[in-house]
Amino acid sequence: VQLQASGGGLVQAGGSLRLSCVASGRTFSSYHMAWFRQAPGKEREFVAVISRSGGRTMYGSFVKGRFTISRDNAKNTVSLQLNSLEPEDTAVYYCAADTRYYYDPSTNSDNYYYWGQGTLVTVSS
Repeated sequence: VQLQASGGGLVQAGGSLRLSCVASGRTFSSYHMAWFRQAPGKEREFVAVISRSGGRTMYGSFVKGRFTISRDNAKNTVSLQLNSLEPEDTAVYYCAADTRYYYDPSTNSDNYYYWGQGTLVTVSS
C-alpha cells in the first residue's frame, strides 16, 4: 500500500485547509484510515480515524469539532477538512492505513503499518 498525502500549506489562524490522501491498490475499502500529526519537538499524535465503510469516526480530544475526516472508497481517497485552525495546529500531517482485518478503528499509531510521506500545515497567528 502506498499513500500520497497533499493539501498542506500556510494559512492564517481561523482559516481552513483540506488535506487529501490517495492510496494505491484495490483493497482500500478494507482499511481503516487515519490521520496523525507531529509538531516540531513533539511526539506524533492521533488526529482522526474513519472506519472501512466510513460509518464510524473518532477524533483526538483537541479537535473539538473543528476537523472532519471523510473517505471516498471509489477514489481510494481519505480527506481531512481542517477548520478554525490555530497556530497550535502547525505540524506535519500523516495519513496512515490500518490493514488489520478483525479489529475496530484504532487511535494507536502502532496499529498502522502503512504511512504517507506527510504534508506540512503551518498556521500563522
